[in-house]
Amino acid sequence: MNSSEFSHLTDLVTKTANKNPLNFDIKNEHKFYEYKIKRFLTDVALGMMPSQVWTGQYDATGGYLIVKENGDVLCYHIYNRNEFENYLLNNTKLDTASSSRHGFGKIYKENRELFFKLNLLIRLYPTD
Repeated sequence: MNSSEFSHLTDLVTKTANKNPLNFDIKNEHKFYEYKIKRFLTDVALGMMPSQVWTGQYDATGGYLIVKENGDVLCYHIYNRNEFENYLLNNTKLDTASSSRHGFGKIYKENRELFFKLNLLIRLYPTD
């Protein structure tokens, strides 16, 4: 999958925060990396698409429903934003897309330049 044994976002956020590659001022224990990932996950869950310029306008304005494999339904209202963001962070993993279906790793030429596709899936794995 990737060069790390970590795929769960909580592990990746913790590892990134410990390394602090952006040299963010963390002396006041600001959780900069966690905050940014939560915002990204919220934007993706509520409307951001890779094929369109993100305007910041959510498709879901009242809430969000999650149907788990066992049939349980979780409902998050916008006024539960912190709970929703925590749920997304704690239940999301990175995965590798199908190489045959999405052309992952295939070299192609465009305007006399060589490119290759890198695919990454962000998956919600509800556990609670």
